[in-house]
Amino acid sequence: MMRSIRQYQVPLQKYMAMMDLQETNERLFYKLLIDNVEELLPVVYTPTVGEACQKYGSIFRRPQGLFISLKEKGKIHEVLRNWPQKNIQVIVVTDGERILGLGDLGCQGMGIPIGKLSLYTALGGVRPSACLPVTIDVGTNNEQLLNDEFYIGLRQRRATGQEYAELMNEFMTAVKQNYGEKVLIQFEDFANHNAFDLLAKYGTTHLVFNDDIQGTASVVLAGLVAALKVVGGTLADHRFLFLGAGEAGTGIAELIALEISKQTNMPLEEARKKISLVDSKGLIVKSRIDSLQHFKKPWAHDHEPIQKLVDAVNGIKPTVLIGTSGVGRTFTREVVEAMAALNDKPIIFSLSNPTSQSECTAEEAYTWSQGRAIFASGSPFDPVEYKGKVFVPGQANNAYIFPGFGLGLIMSGAIRVHDDMLLAASEALAAQVTQEDFDKGLIYPPFKNIRKISAHIAANVAAKAYELGLATRQPQPKDLVKYAESCMYSPAYRSYR
Repeated sequence: MMRSIRQYQVPLQKYMAMMDLQETNERLFYKLLIDNVEELLPVVYTPTVGEACQKYGSIFRRPQGLFISLKEKGKIHEVLRNWPQKNIQVIVVTDGERILGLGDLGCQGMGIPIGKLSLYTALGGVRPSACLPVTIDVGTNNEQLLNDEFYIGLRQRRATGQEYAELMNEFMTAVKQNYGEKVLIQFEDFANHNAFDLLAKYGTTHLVFNDDIQGTASVVLAGLVAALKVVGGTLADHRFLFLGAGEAGTGIAELIALEISKQTNMPLEEARKKISLVDSKGLIVKSRIDSLQHFKKPWAHDHEPIQKLVDAVNGIKPTVLIGTSGVGRTFTREVVEAMAALNDKPIIFSLSNPTSQSECTAEEAYTWSQGRAIFASGSPFDPVEYKGKVFVPGQANNAYIFPGFGLGLIMSGAIRVHDDMLLAASEALAAQVTQEDFDKGLIYPPFKNIRKISAHIAANVAAKAYELGLATRQPQPKDLVKYAESCMYSPAYRSYR
């Protein structure tokens, strides 16, 4: 089967072949994905899934998830009951307004929940029958899609305001009625204004998780903790500069501040001062506070306004530069050289997806820093040879975190997500990086060990859930790692000989 898939030269063709296999032979699909995870992860998820979403109407064969339309307002409870599987443990839901760095793709964003849940099963061992991909179709503001004869969604502008809030509230209520208190609802690729509002509104009443805000933050923090073993010092000794102040940027910044506060007993407000953010209008400073969105306000520090990123680098003198802007090639030669001039080992994370939107490539980071950068990206890059040395770039892929994180919540019967669980997941991931990995320049462990890594993350998250009194599955298992491994779905074929 792998030989058949490898015959396709175009990644989108490989994606379509894998999706067909998932429909016709689910067990074989997961067997291939688990056994060839490093090769197939970029096919079933980023970067290929971005192109699949852009062309979803053209490549659409049959629905793989549940589409809930604005026209079904008042009937969502019935729509959910139509799904054939009844024991749902994880729902990944999107409204398609901000798919990766590609913008509003409307209900063609369904590729994201399908891809994420494939990874929940392959990497985290959650049973496929317990996973439900959902797209809430409230229209699209993408004129190209509205005029596309193959677009499969509502042909209208996006619903907003009260109409949107009522639909989402009906959905969240119906999910709880159908599947109970312990179903995990993962929000995926919502626009900034809705993402923060939904997380704040339902975080106290449902088991909710936003991968763009919390999952990204957890995986990046793990990479930073691992990188400190190479550059030395503690998180509190470093200065952080972000390009991008949306869901990912502010989410990562907040988790870094929480970890600094936890390690040093420093007040959170003081820890935030070690972190600066640049958005499309320049450095976020106090003089801009009246015009800032609410989630940016904690990052407005006393500093003179700065427009250009390179000037912010020279002015703030960060040791860590993190890109979450969704805009490609914004870490220019000038910026990377400025980081290299300030630091012996500059930490540069270029996190925007897909590859075309990455702030810089691995080759640029290593070349412009004379091979001194510690680099990680959101989408995969090939190893780079520079002056006779091979550098293997790290991939700060959320797939390291969310499958194990979800498994930890499920196996402990958690009823709420707490920030300390995200810190526990980061610590577990950072602990899986070996000296052999560091010697290759890696700050993340190889993906080939991902199920073992997920089991350790799940155990750490579950332990924290029990410690915080948020776990309902009693008594607590003695060995949480072994228990996590025993809970994992495995697409094994029986031997009849």
